[in-house]
Amino acid sequence: MIAAVYGKSFGQDFYQSIKDFFDILLTEGTDIVIYRPFKQFLEASLNYSPSVKGLFNSHTDIPDNTDMIFSIGGDGTFLETVSVVREKGIPIVGINSGRLGFLATISQEKLLDSLNDVLSKKFSVEERTLLKLDFPGAKKEDFNYALNEVTIEKVGSTMITIHTYVNGEFLNSYWADGLIISTPTGSTAYSLSVGGPIVIPGSNNIIISPISPHNLTVRPLVIPDEDELTLRVEGRDEKYIVSVDSRSVTLPNNTEIHVKCAEFKIKILKLENHCYYSTLRDKLMWGADKRNW
Repeated sequence: MIAAVYGKSFGQDFYQSIKDFFDILLTEGTDIVIYRPFKQFLEASLNYSPSVKGLFNSHTDIPDNTDMIFSIGGDGTFLETVSVVREKGIPIVGINSGRLGFLATISQEKLLDSLNDVLSKKFSVEERTLLKLDFPGAKKEDFNYALNEVTIEKVGSTMITIHTYVNGEFLNSYWADGLIISTPTGSTAYSLSVGGPIVIPGSNNIIISPISPHNLTVRPLVIPDEDELTLRVEGRDEKYIVSVDSRSVTLPNNTEIHVKCAEFKIKILKLENHCYYSTLRDKLMWGADKRNW
């Protein structure tokens, strides 16, 4: 098996776990390619250098026949891993080196058992939709795709007006601090924090959630993911911010942007004993109130 490993820095309480992780992979004869800065972190912080077959700096360096890629970190690291995998179709395995995540679902406590399940092929592969952002001047080499959300936000202190069209038909002019356009995967991220609905992955929808709208009757809206959004911003400031997950760009007002479902999907490895609803309960602490005991 060929496995890629992408990761960021983590705390000392995960040091032994990462060594156990590599030991198990190497014992099973896995060929490992690792993100170069992550290997440098392991050497500098842990004085540990796992035996690997190769290093990579970007998606172009990862072998096309890679069986899976391990994302070591949190949900933010998982999103960065998506930008590394891109269209290659390599399943991503999220290992959380900190708190429980919606994307990096394998906890430190269950790491060894989960890794044995992975090596025993006790898993399935889910496909998750992405959003594609397009605007005049967008560079082809940039990865303008979002697993969670595309967000439009004001630059200064005053609200902006976001003229929004669905398949060319006028929807609304949102007078707000911004607008979040999310996938079902991203419905539990930024969209949730502004009152957007939780939408189960695989629901084939796009969620439109305003950020602090001036008109309180303006509510989040769910549309089919076959629809395309066209947006144009007006405001006192000359520019506004467009974010694609954790990556952002500043655009001049009246720049027309387009958001639609991407032409490819990201694959996520799902263990047999993992349930999305249990992650919801744990992450959102449903039932944690002592009155439910």
